[in-house]
Amino acid sequence: MKTSKESLEGLRNEYLSTPFSEKDVKKNPIEQFDLWFDEAVKSGLYEPNAMTLATATHDGKPSARVVLLKGFNKDGFIFYTNYLSRKGKELSKNPVVALVFFWPELSRQVRIEGTLEKLSKEESERYFQSRPVDSQLGALASPQSQVISREELEKNWAELKTAYANKAISKPSFWGGYLVKPQVIEFWQGRESRLHDRIVYKKADKSTWKLVRLAP
Repeated sequence: MKTSKESLEGLRNEYLSTPFSEKDVKKNPIEQFDLWFDEAVKSGLYEPNAMTLATATHDGKPSARVVLLKGFNKDGFIFYTNYLSRKGKELSKNPVVALVFFWPELSRQVRIEGTLEKLSKEESERYFQSRPVDSQLGALASPQSQVISREELEKNWAELKTAYANKAISKPSFWGGYLVKPQVIEFWQGRESRLHDRIVYKKADKSTWKLVRLAP
């Protein structure tokens, strides 16, 4: 059954959450993210580390997909992928990205804008070795973003499963991590009557951030 335009226009929920004031936030946005992320994890949300990653070609054609956050620190946010995938190729030409976390159960969203750089081979190797063996094989079996049949994909995986039986698997050269270095981080808290709270941190210099409130 198709959803009518009228029913789509009527789809809405009221946000009933506590106030989010710039007077109460951490001075550093990474610390504020740490606080919100910890609350998302403790709330039992499914994959609270899922985030939309937006990239663009060198001439500005955008694309977006959901990936998983695998770490964050004072310098930024970490994820891993195939360097030869569509996003990997776009990132090699245009390192400007955006991330979005959406936790509807908490009426919260976090937007991040910045640039990124590759992690070292050693850092990527360390994380690769921490992954389950089947996930390691999956990275080898899948020529990410290329046209492939399901049969070919499963054949690749089965052959690798046999070839690497009882053997250590090294990280392939085409796979590794990125660090997103934020320039802007926005914390959004849903509020009643669509009068949402939007607190934005903008990088002022190497170690300080400017904090502002935006109209919803």
